[in-house]
Amino acid sequence: MRLVLVGAPGAGKGTQAQFLAAHFGIPHISTGDIFRANLKGNTPLGLEAKKYMDKGELVPDSVTNDMVKDRLNQGDLENGFLLDGYPRNVAQAEVLRAVLAEKNTPLHAALELSVDSEEIVTRLSGRRSCPNCQRTFHVVNEKPAVEGICDACQTALVQRDDDKAEVIARRLEVYAEQTEPIISFYRNEGLLITISATGPVNEITDSAIAALSRVK
Repeated sequence: MRLVLVGAPGAGKGTQAQFLAAHFGIPHISTGDIFRANLKGNTPLGLEAKKYMDKGELVPDSVTNDMVKDRLNQGDLENGFLLDGYPRNVAQAEVLRAVLAEKNTPLHAALELSVDSEEIVTRLSGRRSCPNCQRTFHVVNEKPAVEGICDACQTALVQRDDDKAEVIARRLEVYAEQTEPIISFYRNEGLLITISATGPVNEITDSAIAALSRVK
């Protein structure tokens, strides 16, 4: 299974990606995780990416494309992969299509997680992250055992800059302007599958698995 997840910020792509990757036995390739690792290490790539991420902007295509190309050349993708956070615009989608065509390994599907904007704001503004182990919680939906403290490593939780209200608004604007057009791109490619991403996490996962299991 070679799969791309698409949907607005806060649609639950990261959560569903973990379950779907485990179910299909494929690597979960998250550009967000790669960016955050570079941020934590203060690498040149991380410092460059941070300028954009803190404002809710997208990391430049040149940086992102090269990073994804390198990852797709690694040797653990025999059974496929799940891309989470890439592509984020039509230009990136076209680059990905070309890279996979060279390998004769085209995508099987692009799965869209559909959520309305009000739900997205609620989800993101209440999210809290552990700066140490990257685990996430929510002030309403997934509270830690001790308020403000990570269950896994007892580090104080923080609200990421890109989860603050003013940045969320900008992220949604950027999504509408730059990322949402890839929905039409993959629909025209005959690859788009859309499911509702509102409701219990396990039910969303079941719906995704059922839809993807029909892909040939």
